[in-house]
Amino acid sequence: MALALAVSVLPAVAQATPAAVNPLSDTSARRPLEVGGIVQGGFGTGDRNDFKFLMLGGHAGKVLTSNVGPGLLHGNFEYAVEVFPFWQSYTPRFQRKLCTTNTSCSAPYTVGGTYTGVSITPILLRWNFSSSRRLVPWAQGGGGVIWTNHKYPPVGGPPYTTFNDGPSANTSVWNFTPQFGVGLHYFVRPRRSIDFGANAVHISSASIGDKNPGVNASVQFTVGYTWWK
Repeated sequence: MALALAVSVLPAVAQATPAAVNPLSDTSARRPLEVGGIVQGGFGTGDRNDFKFLMLGGHAGKVLTSNVGPGLLHGNFEYAVEVFPFWQSYTPRFQRKLCTTNTSCSAPYTVGGTYTGVSITPILLRWNFSSSRRLVPWAQGGGGVIWTNHKYPPVGGPPYTTFNDGPSANTSVWNFTPQFGVGLHYFVRPRRSIDFGANAVHISSASIGDKNPGVNASVQFTVGYTWWK
């Protein structure tokens, strides 16, 4: 069945003009819109290397310029938005206490584990390195926000003090995500691409919580499928 599908699709792709297969190869007359689904996952680095991430969502973008620039930098500018209605972070579990003084603390209880939330990146600025080939690399930068069902990331633990475990020793359910990434589109059919990306994402509450340990750096990989209009 897969062979029959390839035989039926490849002749149409071969006969199509480069712009018909890859709409990013010529944006002088038509500046395409892309809509796709993506899966993203990864891990923290440094003191957060035991943090893991998984998210499911969508990407929508609009090319805003014609192809411009010299040589290898030739390409176009795109504005995009990403939404992950399913966002999870898997963190180590540990024991915490609630301390009203340095010598008066509650019985220990468990924090950490799985955090569930929603992530929105309303500002995603991407440069597509356009060409007539099926392979289109890109680089991007952006910023977004995450809401989690519990204050993230978990804090506290021994030594049990009011600084580590006091009533004000908490983080926030809101965190911000400045990020940078690179990736590519691979056009498998006219105006259809499989997409791959790698992103460096910083997670921080910007000190809107009592504490802001954050995740200084995480490495997250994406795989998606895009429809181009």
